[in-house]
Amino acid sequence: MNIFRFDHTFDGVLTAVFDAYFRRTFPDVLLSETEPLPLFYDDVFTVVTDTAKAERVWRGLQKKLSPSALTALMECWLGEESETPIRLFRYIRKAIDAPRSIETNFADPDVLELSRTWKRVDWERMRMMQFLRFQKAADGTYFAAVEPEKNALPLAVAHFRDRFADQRWLIYDIRRDYGFYYDLHEVRQVTFDENTRAKHLVTGMLSGDLMDKDERLFQQLWKTYFKAICIKERMNPRKQRQDMPVRYWRLLTEKQE
Repeated sequence: MNIFRFDHTFDGVLTAVFDAYFRRTFPDVLLSETEPLPLFYDDVFTVVTDTAKAERVWRGLQKKLSPSALTALMECWLGEESETPIRLFRYIRKAIDAPRSIETNFADPDVLELSRTWKRVDWERMRMMQFLRFQKAADGTYFAAVEPEKNALPLAVAHFRDRFADQRWLIYDIRRDYGFYYDLHEVRQVTFDENTRAKHLVTGMLSGDLMDKDERLFQQLWKTYFKAICIKERMNPRKQRQDMPVRYWRLLTEKQE
């Protein structure tokens, strides 16, 4: 068994592809630097991520795959699934070696599984746009906490910038501890310090001292509206959980007591 260890980045996977062709040795497993080695293996090679090498591999892929397929590959990385690194490696190798594009060859297990991974990531992006709820802070900034299964927040940022271009907002992924802040001019990535996380991000809801004076009223109005449009005779809890999964409820204003 040949093992490549890398820094668990997308550029690291591309660099691993470059190094594998250069060494003429291809890995059976890709492991991050923090993962333990198995008991039995033949060789371990440590990949040092190199932007120049990664760019050369990417340029080669651009000749083999469509722009949409390339975008899907990058978005698959945001799925954070354990098998994604080695699947991406095998996919890229097959794409490079094949005489024609492999992106629609769903008989290939790697092509099929990566397409499924991309669908899961994109579905999480769509649900984030549906279920995100802003709260207005005292300084006028609109804050929303999210906790997606996949690391899909970067894919949704453009939507929120276009949709809410006239207001300052902060969307924070409390599972991965980072977010994006829009100041009416540009979007930049931000993180909170430990004290701020402990005080304000336990529940994902703004505390009373940070909330705008009218925000509590607006939240109550929204809850009242949500209840008013529900027709008791047509209540279908199973369908509701299907359309609005329970894991989103704790960050939805209308589901708060």
